[in-house]
Amino acid sequence: MAKPDNREDNVPKLQRMITNTIRNLREAEEYLDEHADEIGAEERSRIEAKNERRRQSLENLRAEIRDEALDQRRRGE
Repeated sequence: MAKPDNREDNVPKLQRMITNTIRNLREAEEYLDEHADEIGAEERSRIEAKNERRRQSLENLRAEIRDEALDQRRRGE
């Protein structure tokens, strides 16, 4: 039997995911700034591509939080 859909803690979970993603993005940017002359073009490109995926994830996570907030308002929570 499937568990009922419990969305009560979705927003806090999403916010933690956003916080972690922002931290990872900043750490990668700092790494690039500090070690730009020590890393190769391939590694730099890989890190930059990963950070672009992180930025896209942040947009998606923020949209999901907005959706959750709308859903909670509709349900009167």
